[in-house]
Amino acid sequence: MREAAAGMLEVRGLNAWYDESHVVRGIDLDVAAGEIVTLVGRNGAGKTTTLRSIMGMVPKRSGSVRFEGTPIGPWRSDRIAKRGIGFVPEERGIFASLSVRENLTLPPVVSAAAWPLERIYTFFPILRERGAAAGTTLSGGEQQMLAIARVLRSGARFILLDEPTEGLAPVIVDAIADLLLEIKRIGITVLLVEQNVRFATRVSDRHYLMVNGVIVESLSNTEVLEREDALLAHLGV
Repeated sequence: MREAAAGMLEVRGLNAWYDESHVVRGIDLDVAAGEIVTLVGRNGAGKTTTLRSIMGMVPKRSGSVRFEGTPIGPWRSDRIAKRGIGFVPEERGIFASLSVRENLTLPPVVSAAAWPLERIYTFFPILRERGAAAGTTLSGGEQQMLAIARVLRSGARFILLDEPTEGLAPVIVDAIADLLLEIKRIGITVLLVEQNVRFATRVSDRHYLMVNGVIVESLSNTEVLEREDALLAHLGV
């Protein structure tokens, strides 16, 4: 087991509830600047709730969340976004009635780290090509690119990314992997929720295994690869 040094994001003793259901149970995790770190686990393990709790989207939560040393646990999600954290949900949140360009430009710029539209188009050329198309006419992979581009456009330096490969064909999964590695290369930090272990080991530096709302192990890529068959059996994929 490998433990990370304290870093850009530090979570200690995080708990979260939906009504009376205690979904996330006292978890600790760290993400250093420039890393991609994955939360892996079965459906219902509490991975998405962890991301939503960090983003301030779960009303009933406790514990400590620090971003670049600043306590953000009690903050509302809009204030957290202004600090430089962006959330990309599994469903991507594309506005069906808006064009690709409108999907990019409608959300407010909330941070000085915001990418200008031209930089977005240079990094995601397909979004320039499809700029006049309705957002939901894009392929699944293109919608995922649009969702990531939108938080970069708003000013995210740290992305909470939920199941980016869900429902995508293998060739598109490869393209999303390349995209995340390029994002990492330019200094964007990512906390990723993912069940696809092979994808996770391709893009991530480290992994936290969640079981029933608890982080039970911190694993290096080598450790995940050595135990790949057992982990795939555990995840049911």
